Amino acid sequence: MKNCWTILVPILAAAALSGCAQPKLKTAIDHICLTTTDKTQAFLAAEDILAKMHFEIEKADPDAGFIKTRPLPGANFFEFWRTDNVGPRNTLQANIQSIRRTAQLTIDSRNDQLCIRCRVNVQQLSMPEHEVSSSSRAYEMFSRSTASMQHLRLRPEQKKQMAWLDLGSDPQLETEILNRVEKRLISEESNQTKTTGR
Repeated sequence: MKNCWTILVPILAAAALSGCAQPKLKTAIDHICLTTTDKTQAFLAAEDILAKMHFEIEKADPDAGFIKTRPLPGANFFEFWRTDNVGPRNTLQANIQSIRRTAQLTIDSRNDQLCIRCRVNVQQLSMPEHEVSSSSRAYEMFSRSTASMQHLRLRPEQKKQMAWLDLGSDPQLETEILNRVEKRLISEESNQTKTTGR
């Protein structure tokens, strides 16, 4: 038994220390600038990337180079196919709170360069509590529920006070979207160069 502990303790200590290590964070960016890229091609690539990340486009103006999405509720832990939670902090936030994100991209040409800017706005749902008479009725704090069955049935006064609070931007998701768009455009340009032989 003693030999078992002499092996197990160092393994547990190593696991604990590795868990405390700081993850390597990518430098956050809010825009990219590329050369020799067509604006229409960039616009279509950005639209496709957003759609593949399950964002629904609310407004798209190719002439103005503007794309805005509808608010997308943050992915829960069981929605493993979704990629809108970038990083452990954002994943945790989306799983313990009701949040939603809206992406906005602008594409414009300047001095032989095509610049794409991305802004992701994050909002959190504020739901007023309902006063309960005792701790045994805590299940009624937010909705009309019973001890055996939880429902999201809000009282009229709660519905009036519900609001989405602005939490600011999500730099990690902005970076992820821009990196995906850039990767797509570079890949398309490379394929086009191979096809034309230039």
